Amino acid sequence: MNSFEPQRPWVSAATAEAGMGTRAFIASVYRWMFAGLLVTAVASLWVAMSQPMQQLVLANRGMMIVLIVAEFGLVIFLSRRIMKMSAGTAAGAFLAFSLLNGFTLSWIFFAYSAAAITQAFVSAAGMFAATSIYGTVTKRDLTSWGSFFFMGLIGIVLCSVVNIFMHSDALSMTIAYVGVFVFLGLTAFHTQRLRALASSPPGVQENLAIIGALMLYLDLINLFLFLLQIFGGNRRR
Repeated sequence: MNSFEPQRPWVSAATAEAGMGTRAFIASVYRWMFAGLLVTAVASLWVAMSQPMQQLVLANRGMMIVLIVAEFGLVIFLSRRIMKMSAGTAAGAFLAFSLLNGFTLSWIFFAYSAAAITQAFVSAAGMFAATSIYGTVTKRDLTSWGSFFFMGLIGIVLCSVVNIFMHSDALSMTIAYVGVFVFLGLTAFHTQRLRALASSPPGVQENLAIIGALMLYLDLINLFLFLLQIFGGNRRR
């Protein structure tokens, strides 16, 4: 054998199996995320194309409040009880949240043109994919990003509340640009966090795949909404 022939790195069976397990877990996360997005899209289009649903969801302020409260309740329920519920219950709660979120997001079809919605979604999907790839392949520890961007998220919420009373277009646009920055950072952080979730015991991995899907789902939806606000030059008056 040629003494100068490079030696192939030795990889143990356990290491290879762990790698395969991580890839399978991450694939499960993205399958659930896309399932949630599909449910949301169908629910939104249902409202947009159905006069009775428009009357029920959009013309009824009380119903909209109920839907929003129910969404927050489901997110809290999943976040706090994920380790104690069955995989079926976790999946059902996530899909129910996706359905309700689709109902509440249906207003965008009446506020923005199809061109603005398409532009925002394509841009959000591309930016999300690029940032997710970065979070997956980077060797840099992004743990510190979590706290930083979470503080940014709190700032966005507070500024949004203030702007309810100020009605400032300039502040609204500033919030949108900062929101894009924050949710891109959270996407990278949450994507890298999937590796840690993948190392959990097999008995809870199905549930953790659901919570991982919820994190990425919320990142993409919020990124889309902020970009839609930025591209809102085509907003219907």
